[in-house]
Amino acid sequence: MDELGDILLLRSYNTRLVILGTTLLGIVCGLTGTYLLLRKRSLMGSTLSHAMLPGICIAHMVAMAVGIQEKSSPALLAGAALAGILGCLAVLLIRNLTRLKDDAVMGIVLSGTFGLGIVLLSVIQHMPGGSADGLDDFIYGKTASMVMKDFRIIAMVTLVSLLASLLLFKEFRLLCFDASFAASTGWPVVLLDTLMLGLVTLATVAGLQAVGLILVIAFLITPAAAARFWTDRLSTLLLTSALIGGISGWLGAVASALFDNFPAGAVIVLASSLLFLSSLLLGTRRGLLVRHFRQSGLKRRMERQHLLRAAFEWLEARGRSGGPDTSIPIPDLLASRSWSPRTLHRQIGRALRQNLILPPRQEKLRFTEKGFREAAQVTRNHRLWELYLIHHADIAPSHVDRDADAVEHVLGEELTRQLESMLAPSTSLPDMP
Repeated sequence: MDELGDILLLRSYNTRLVILGTTLLGIVCGLTGTYLLLRKRSLMGSTLSHAMLPGICIAHMVAMAVGIQEKSSPALLAGAALAGILGCLAVLLIRNLTRLKDDAVMGIVLSGTFGLGIVLLSVIQHMPGGSADGLDDFIYGKTASMVMKDFRIIAMVTLVSLLASLLLFKEFRLLCFDASFAASTGWPVVLLDTLMLGLVTLATVAGLQAVGLILVIAFLITPAAAARFWTDRLSTLLLTSALIGGISGWLGAVASALFDNFPAGAVIVLASSLLFLSSLLLGTRRGLLVRHFRQSGLKRRMERQHLLRAAFEWLEARGRSGGPDTSIPIPDLLASRSWSPRTLHRQIGRALRQNLILPPRQEKLRFTEKGFREAAQVTRNHRLWELYLIHHADIAPSHVDRDADAVEHVLGEELTRQLESMLAPSTSLPDMP
């Protein structure tokens, strides 16, 4: 408990650097990864990270050529950043000069650059006085060795990403959701796209020391994908993604500090994946549980409305008023639709609990006042939609009933009023199937 308290209160200098650095890295990766997700370029993070490997190797070879034997982190990161920028430009150039799709272009650049990086690692290993030891840290990450200059790089990248997202929020939003419209109205789409990819490159470079080339891919995409289950608004999506990324970085760093055999980079990605699974299940917008409850509620509402409309149409066909003395035989309802007896009795039970019908007597139903009003409204909405489909969608009357069945359950009050005003000139209802 004392050790846990020291870690949570950031009493140790190295622990403070690692936890704060990975938290900031999670924030910037979550922020920039959202743009990749919305632009349908999730593979771009992988492309950039793999493209940086030959840049790291070439920077080390240049340093060796000028007499610098020790591995200089600033030089290696500069090489990684330059290689990442060239990788971005290669993707944009190939995509604009050919008809290849984005995923194909990114796959080509990814595999080619990573293969070149592996070859250069082998070359460095066999050079006189050369050694690839230490370069592997950029592939797999070495969070525990983070020093102040690494933290400053991450903090600077975080600040730049936050400022760019605030200042260019409107432009990035337009680019993410309708790039064709942005281009047609004169926006510099290529420049904005390059700036966006530049932010991703900076985040990837900052993540090399913490989680490495391989795991930074997941750190860029997973928080943004998790945030998508909670909201549809871009501003909220950016904040939620940054929050999930920051929590992932914090949890991974804390767990790595508590347990000696837990590599921080891998634990960070595992924490991010755990938050993704939680969002997948519990997300208030697209979570599986919410979708299940919504679909179940819609199914129950559809079944109730079908029962009410079938009963109302039975009364209407016989000129009945639906008063307290008017009974509807359950066998007639069963024959009106393809219900099984079990399904029909389940629907009757629900309608009874909702005070829409009175308790059945002698296999006959009677409406309550509330149930009769709702049945009349449901039938009216169904026929309004049928009229709209016949007059404005050119659907044959013999086919319109099934189409109306599929939509009538989601008609709101505003849409109903619009249909009423649109169909006001119709003085009589046509024969409905």
